[in-house]
Amino acid sequence: QVRLVESGGGLVQPGGSLRLSCAASGSISSINVMGWYRQAPGKQREVVALAQITSDGTTDYVESVKGRFTISRDNAKNTVYLQMNNLEPEDTAVYYCNYVPRTGNHYWGQGTQVTVSS
Repeated sequence: QVRLVESGGGLVQPGGSLRLSCAASGSISSINVMGWYRQAPGKQREVVALAQITSDGTTDYVESVKGRFTISRDNAKNTVYLQMNNLEPEDTAVYYCNYVPRTGNHYWGQGTQVTVSS
């Protein structure tokens, strides 16, 4: 089993920054993909990851966050980060960490709230 614990959410003003963290524990595969998804108020969780990073460091982003969000990871700590800059009110959502090992199973964290408001 794999457990994911997110942290770093909170309230920030438009234009501000936050850094999310997700620590994975349990049976971690050396080859995996970790990513971040979000669920805006009143909407379902997005089916496409905002950002993903493979165990060898290859990254991918959706267009709406390119240039503003940066995903990174520390394999020694089994932790993935999401640095979010120039936040907009539309970024308000619950952010979920996702882990996918070679088996293709998806594991999810409990989510962390990000609120962008003045």
